[in-house]
Amino acid sequence: MDFANILVAVDLGDAAPGRVRLAAGLARRFSASLTGAAAHTVAAPILVSDLDDAARQEARNTALVREILDEAHALFTHGAGDGIRTDWQAALTDPITHLVEQARAADIVVVGRHGPDDGDPGPLRVRPGPVLMEAGRPVLIVPPRVASLRAERIVVAWKDAPEARRAITAVLPFLHGADRVCVATVGAEPEGGVEAVAGHLARHGAHVTASRLPAGGCDGDEILAYAARQDADLIVMGAYGHSRLREWIVGGVTREVLDRASVCCLMCH
Repeated sequence: MDFANILVAVDLGDAAPGRVRLAAGLARRFSASLTGAAAHTVAAPILVSDLDDAARQEARNTALVREILDEAHALFTHGAGDGIRTDWQAALTDPITHLVEQARAADIVVVGRHGPDDGDPGPLRVRPGPVLMEAGRPVLIVPPRVASLRAERIVVAWKDAPEARRAITAVLPFLHGADRVCVATVGAEPEGGVEAVAGHLARHGAHVTASRLPAGGCDGDEILAYAARQDADLIVMGAYGHSRLREWIVGGVTREVLDRASVCCLMCH
């Protein structure tokens, strides 16, 4: 099982060049195509005096958006480099809507992490949460200052739920290059569950261990601390087992990891 088409969200933030280089590196690794996507809505005319004024404003606003999209295209082309098949998909619409539409022809979607301390990604921004909920594809969330992913040490955060089971399938292409895979669960998961998942990944060729972490404070903190101890460069987990509204109001593992993880996270809803 491999990836044939990798879709990357392109914006004009400081982290975008590294994200594109990372996605391009994955495309080379898997002999896949790389598709870049960006979109921006066109502002409606305001305080128009007549139809001609409205048309002039609309033309001016459209030209400004096309300039932004052309800048994003140039960034994508430069970051992708040579030696891979590339495609560029831009649109005058909402960026999340556009990315989700393009995901129908992709195996995995690469987006940037936008935590509270990550700064402004600028126009064309795409937040991971809505993409996770709507794309129907595995989503790789890339933090700032990360421009490559070897996936040599993978931590799988296991909870017996449909989201986590989908994440297990999504990580399979990465296993052949991994030195170590650690499947970890927090708290009182059913006996044998984490061991069964570890055995499943071992049948796919992974060098894998299983761990049960004590329940303490926030499960997200436990997973992030465990990943740091394992020197992991990829965390794999299900996303939004609770509703996004509940996670937004009271917090949750997905929100904690999305906001704070310093390594790439492969998530599935």
